[in-house]
Amino acid sequence: MKLITFPLRLVLAPILMLAGICYLVAAVGHFEPWKPRPAGKVTPAPEGAGWEDLLSAGNIQQWKDLAGTQTFEIQNGALLHIPGAAKPAVSLKYATYTGGTYGDFDLHLEFKLGETPWWSMLPFAILSPQMHGNSGVFLHVPKGESALRGFEVQVVGDYGWPASKTGTGAIYDVVTPMFNMARPVGEWNSYDISTRGTRITVTVNGWRVIDTDFAQLTAPVGKFATPYAQLPLEGQIALQDHGSDITYRNIRIRPCSAGDPIPDASSPAAPSETVSGTKIIEGAQKVVEGAVDSVKSSLTH
Repeated sequence: MKLITFPLRLVLAPILMLAGICYLVAAVGHFEPWKPRPAGKVTPAPEGAGWEDLLSAGNIQQWKDLAGTQTFEIQNGALLHIPGAAKPAVSLKYATYTGGTYGDFDLHLEFKLGETPWWSMLPFAILSPQMHGNSGVFLHVPKGESALRGFEVQVVGDYGWPASKTGTGAIYDVVTPMFNMARPVGEWNSYDISTRGTRITVTVNGWRVIDTDFAQLTAPVGKFATPYAQLPLEGQIALQDHGSDITYRNIRIRPCSAGDPIPDASSPAAPSETVSGTKIIEGAQKVVEGAVDSVKSSLTH
């Protein structure tokens, strides 16, 4: 057995080392941390005629989990908090606003992702930023039907990652934003979303990163069997509970007419800066630190 194992180690060691080097080279090429990227700021909550606060005292009771598995809570009459799940694998839940349905509208909301436990950082560091926090804003959800019958503006903890069709501000798995404008986990972000018929715009932290027309999507795109040109043009609003700790605030909506101009929701943005592309390395460091702390704790008990 030793005669077989020893040569295998000699062969596997350089292969694994080469694979690690290739992974790091690919990661650096993917993130391109030396290139400056724009950084935005949270836009102020809108006020004035026509705007309705969906977290006001008169509206907070309208937020419900229609499946009867509610985990979210309203805090201080101003925050909708979805606590993180104790286990990484969870079934999806939705906090749905049942106080009305909306077709053409301007929507403002703000969200903040909570810190994730160290054990979830390993898959985050290697596979996907979704392990660092995941939710979504579902719009035009037909009353009485699944939230998946609407469309989703993705919410995810992907600060420092390149823009993608499953990243912050994306129309999930369908439309990629111009830039990834996510702020770091623990900081507030703002979405300003407008719908006019089949036209959708998404502004993230003061930058309009999506301006698209679902009417052009006459064939299935991404993971969805239904062409987006055939999606409902009116429905409820739902916030996804994907097992991550997340807080929403300042959820304001203003119903509009199809011909109303889309407002400019931009805000004075920070100058272009180099947004760190080293989240993989940071994630790996947290995994090691957490593992060491666990071992120390086990030895002292």
